[in-house]
Amino acid sequence: MTSSVTLNYQSINTVAQLEQFCDEIAACDRIGFDTEFVSEDTYRPLLSLIQVVAGDRLAIIDPLTVEDTTPFWNLLVEPGRTVIAHAAREEARFCIRFTGKPIAGLFDTQLAAGFVGMEYPSSLGTLVQRMVGKTLPKGETRTNWMRRPLTEDQITYALQDVTDLFAMHDQLSAMAKKLNRESWLEEETGIFQQKVIDGETRENWRRVSGASGLNPRKLETVRQIWLWREARAKELDRLPKRILRDDLLVELARKGSSDVQKIRGIRGMERRGFNDQYEAIAAAIQVANDTPDEDLPRRPRGTRRAVSPMLSQFLSTSIACISRQHKLAPSIVGNADDVRELLGYELDRRDVDNEPSLLKGWRGEIVGKTFRRILAGELAIRVADVTETQPLEFIEAENS
Repeated sequence: MTSSVTLNYQSINTVAQLEQFCDEIAACDRIGFDTEFVSEDTYRPLLSLIQVVAGDRLAIIDPLTVEDTTPFWNLLVEPGRTVIAHAAREEARFCIRFTGKPIAGLFDTQLAAGFVGMEYPSSLGTLVQRMVGKTLPKGETRTNWMRRPLTEDQITYALQDVTDLFAMHDQLSAMAKKLNRESWLEEETGIFQQKVIDGETRENWRRVSGASGLNPRKLETVRQIWLWREARAKELDRLPKRILRDDLLVELARKGSSDVQKIRGIRGMERRGFNDQYEAIAAAIQVANDTPDEDLPRRPRGTRRAVSPMLSQFLSTSIACISRQHKLAPSIVGNADDVRELLGYELDRRDVDNEPSLLKGWRGEIVGKTFRRILAGELAIRVADVTETQPLEFIEAENS
């Protein structure tokens, strides 16, 4: 279906045009942007389009013809302005990839919505409908953004992802200010971007599915094969799991043999794609086998004391109660794993334990203190109004 919306925009197709555009919008106190990318088959997502709103200007930056989009990302890391985006994980990744720095002054509308009691995570379409009263088109959802030329419908569809960012920012920032959530939102944005940086720069081999129960030697084998897989995926520009599945990686670690014939004999390892890689895999395993005991990774230590499932479930329910009372989306506050981490820390703390997320920052203020009072028997919970969506409330315990 052809879009009936016509938008005036600037098309940026060369580095010179991009540099001039960035110079012209550098004085803007707000810049909104979004990206389109393709990530199904490549090692890293391929940046396919950048949509920008600044002042009264709309622009489309085409990374396929602009050989280097760094000038735009350099603009976003300069402090002194607000940069607005929705669900900006990939946008933050692109910025870190191009500049090595996080976006300065980032205001993520999805994150902000969660801090003022709206659904989290909420799609852009849902948020625009609720806050602006407009329905975004869905006709280009499955578009191949790498194909050129782009149609006007595709460009209009892409631009409408940024046309309402300023209006949403006005409302969300006012709501956050009224609730005194500005510092919380800023803190969480910093945590969010740090997680993106960690994901780009740290070894994430512990996320290999099925590796958690392995002993230290086998964990080191997982790590070494993971490093080989990452290097190979980057070299071929393919998704790592399409180079070697997690289950095969873990099986190689379990066997722990650097013998090529034994590696080849594992079911699934006989595929043609491994023909020229058996020696490299064997070498990775041998590195693990040669690693001194004192340098081996250790399994994360669980709590010594078993945590009551009933207590854990009760506190998980309490998060929803606390969140609703503070007009926060529960999913932004914490989950069952966060609760178990806090319980283990409170019931069986050790010097080497890191402070749980529910005891840090704004979460510690509203959740950590409340949980500690609940565990101490100082707070009780009761049904306040059975007709309400959130009918529970905390009260002072009679014996406190």
